[in-house]
Amino acid sequence: MKSTTASQAAPADAERKEPRPDGRGPRRGIRRQLPTSPWLFAAPGLAIVGTFILYPFLSTLNNAFTDKRTLIEGDYVGFANFQELWHDEMFWIGLRNSTLYVLGVVPALVVLPLLLALLVQKHIPGITFFRSAFYTPVVASIVVVGLIWVWMLDERGLVNALLEAVGVGKAGFLSDQWLLLLSAMTVTVWKGLGYYMIIYLAALANVPRELHEAAAVDGAGAVRRFFSVTVPAVRSTMVLVAALSSVAAFKVFSEVYLMAGPTGGPAGEDTTLVMLVQRVGTGLTGRVGYASAISVVVFVVTVALMLLVLRADRKEDA
Repeated sequence: MKSTTASQAAPADAERKEPRPDGRGPRRGIRRQLPTSPWLFAAPGLAIVGTFILYPFLSTLNNAFTDKRTLIEGDYVGFANFQELWHDEMFWIGLRNSTLYVLGVVPALVVLPLLLALLVQKHIPGITFFRSAFYTPVVASIVVVGLIWVWMLDERGLVNALLEAVGVGKAGFLSDQWLLLLSAMTVTVWKGLGYYMIIYLAALANVPRELHEAAAVDGAGAVRRFFSVTVPAVRSTMVLVAALSSVAAFKVFSEVYLMAGPTGGPAGEDTTLVMLVQRVGTGLTGRVGYASAISVVVFVVTVALMLLVLRADRKEDA
């Protein structure tokens, strides 16, 4: 019996130790992969996503249907928070300002970074310095950037001093409702130019030079080549930039908060939806349930913005 077992094991051992055709030693046996092996590699990432994204989202969604406060757990109230939103004047002011922010910022962040990318794409002496200079606001802290612009746009700041020097007079960049909102938009565009410029540079690097050469041979000038060659080649990137910038613009907080203050400008007329969430849901008496309902509305609108941009892109493809 022992001899039979040994004779059966010997061929298996010989098969495992069979030399390779290239003479690099014995061939190893093939190990079978466990079904759970891919999940072990994905487990750390899934744990991070579940802890910091999925759980807060589900918790916010649940709190939106309760009257929870900071120190009080609260009870289920159904759609009462959303019904209150309908009659809340500050909610409509925040929705108006966030919508205006999207309409003012997104077109600028779609077009201006593309023109900037075309400018710095050229291989001329010193262009590396300008690329770094244009990208510097991206890596700068938004708090530092906001404070710098507040000092510049203050009543006694640099911009008003220049306007007064040329005889125009001072402007209430930080006191007028619409000028304040426009100033915050300017800061957002200025800070985002370098980021989206890098995205466009990557897209422009994949545009074949033969297309521009063929258009030039046909007599197309720089402007015509821009609209007939460059824009169609980077259209998908423009859609991506529009989607990213629209979501970021609708969720704006830091720029307006730093320039308008926690009150949201004069009489709170420059409050955005995210500022309203912060104001309502924080503090010892914060209405967490009501703030969660506003957050759900922000989420729904941002998803709708992305779907709207993608649908517009599909219509152009058709």
